[in-house]
Amino acid sequence: MLIPVIPNLDHFQAHPPIHIMAGTTAGPHGLTPSQVKAAYNLPPTGGSGTIAIVSAYHHPDIATDLAGFDAQFGLPACTVKNKCLNIHAIKSGTKDDSGWDMETALDAEWAHAIAPQAKLLIVEAGSDGGADLVKAVDYARGVKDVVAVSMSWGGGEFPDEVKLESHFTATHPVAFFASSGDDGAGASWPAVSPGVIAVGGTSLSVDAGGRFLSEKAWTGSGGGISAYEKEPSWQMAYSIPRTGSKRAIPDVAYAADPAHGFSVYHKPGGPNKPGGGWYVVGGTSAGAPQWAAIQALGHAATPANLYDDKSSVAAEAYFRDIISGTNGSCAYYCTARKRYDYVTGLGAPLTYRF
Repeated sequence: MLIPVIPNLDHFQAHPPIHIMAGTTAGPHGLTPSQVKAAYNLPPTGGSGTIAIVSAYHHPDIATDLAGFDAQFGLPACTVKNKCLNIHAIKSGTKDDSGWDMETALDAEWAHAIAPQAKLLIVEAGSDGGADLVKAVDYARGVKDVVAVSMSWGGGEFPDEVKLESHFTATHPVAFFASSGDDGAGASWPAVSPGVIAVGGTSLSVDAGGRFLSEKAWTGSGGGISAYEKEPSWQMAYSIPRTGSKRAIPDVAYAADPAHGFSVYHKPGGPNKPGGGWYVVGGTSAGAPQWAAIQALGHAATPANLYDDKSSVAAEAYFRDIISGTNGSCAYYCTARKRYDYVTGLGAPLTYRF
């Protein structure tokens, strides 16, 4: 595959949109895989192909974190030895970073939870700079059995982003997912790229038994209109209001509120170090890998399919329409509503068969 030229990205620094609730516990105290699958009508098992997690820096003990998570929830072991887990560093000698370690743990654990029969590929960019991250995306999309690429990071838009769209394509069917951001209203890259499915955030509530109670827009969910990207054909066909012929995000949504966050196992410093345990983690960074896992389950979550499904008479079978909540004070663009909105997009998934 020919690798396109990467414009100067020295100015771009990515941030993982992640929120960690204070304190750790000996056991999980956030959302569990069974609760999330019940809320989104996802199967208990399944998945095929490889989910690529593109993250920054080197997490030396991701295999240990994933093993602890899998053991707690009775998931199939995903290890380097059984060839379920593959870790690829773009640069040898890449340093560790504690913040990105937690991001990588969240992404790997919950992608595996949603599609436990799919393989995982952790691609470690040399830094959180734009050029390094794009190189990691290029590696991920070039692996033949990768069906989805998850990018739980983003940053401010810039004029040259329009020259990078070819990096979110592949010679075989691959879906690209990116978090929309955790700073409320506003567009971010790479979520705004037309080749990427942008994932916004909701606040999901379930009862003690895991039964769905409610879901509304999360106050931190990123969303809005791109300053540079043109409106893609599938959004034009759907007739999203007030786009100004520019790319609108997010496309879809997923649980993100850290107050109702996900259980994540992480032991900083590795298995032989004290401390660590279970955390509750939120942010739109949780949605990108889980939507990537949905793609590994059904191999049908393309941008065109998502908008076609929401346009169909069976729309309620595909999405939970999020119709309450806001992410700022910008009136129309910050308010959840029926059909499509700039906070939660088309809504949260109710199937993997798009």
